[in-house]
Amino acid sequence: MAHAAGYVTTETVPANSWASSAASRAVMSANKGRDTKPEKRLRSALHRQGLRYRVGVRPLPGLRRTADVVFTKARVAVFVDGCYWHGCPEHHRPAKKGAQFWREKIAGNRARDAETNEALNSEGWFVIRVWEHEDPERAALEVARVVASRRDVTPRAQS
Repeated sequence: MAHAAGYVTTETVPANSWASSAASRAVMSANKGRDTKPEKRLRSALHRQGLRYRVGVRPLPGLRRTADVVFTKARVAVFVDGCYWHGCPEHHRPAKKGAQFWREKIAGNRARDAETNEALNSEGWFVIRVWEHEDPERAALEVARVVASRRDVTPRAQS
């Protein structure tokens, strides 16, 4: 697919690159950080529920974490986690090449996710994590339920 998309070139891999080949570098470079298909499907389902939200926002300005969908008044942050990148217990399959690197990478992602959840929860936010394989309509219903129950949440005093 990287060839078809025009990402693979004849250039060599830079000496300081982690990539094992130009092809793997091209594939990894093409991965999107936001507006992925699962995110768009969830956002469409949320919109059909009549919900309005912010996209790609840091719920806590001082914390370098960006939620995929944010309901600021209700203080709800939604993250759409990829099965591979976040180690889905149902679908994650360990890499065969560079296994140690990827094991550490996924473990780091999971630890960061837990840290993010804790930081947001301690500031009065409700965190919802949706796996990319989950039905977006069902996920949207759950998000709508939580947002409705938290409509009148007052922000914590800033210290």
